[in-house]
Amino acid sequence: MNYPPPPQYGSPYGYPAYGPPQDHPQAVTVLILGILGLVLCQFLGPVAWVMGKKALNEIDASGGAIGGRSSVMAGYVCGLISSILLILTILFIIVMVILTAVGVLGSTSSTY
Repeated sequence: MNYPPPPQYGSPYGYPAYGPPQDHPQAVTVLILGILGLVLCQFLGPVAWVMGKKALNEIDASGGAIGGRSSVMAGYVCGLISSILLILTILFIIVMVILTAVGVLGSTSSTY
């Protein structure tokens, strides 16, 4: 029976003999900020989004020497969603303030 050769360094079929690459130092931080931004405080979303993008660029530039892409990607996506929700919330508040101001001004001018 023929077995495939053992994986070589840089091979897509496995890791070298010393194991998988270490995760990016900010992988867990980005993930936690993304989750917290999505669940508790939407103001953390843009922070996770920016940090996640930077970490993803560093992971891609490392050529496989840095791992943790899935954790960073999850935090990045959570930060992106949280940022979109934050923008929509701010727009909703602005629209409600404008509608309230128009309603108050409209009701005071119609009484005369």
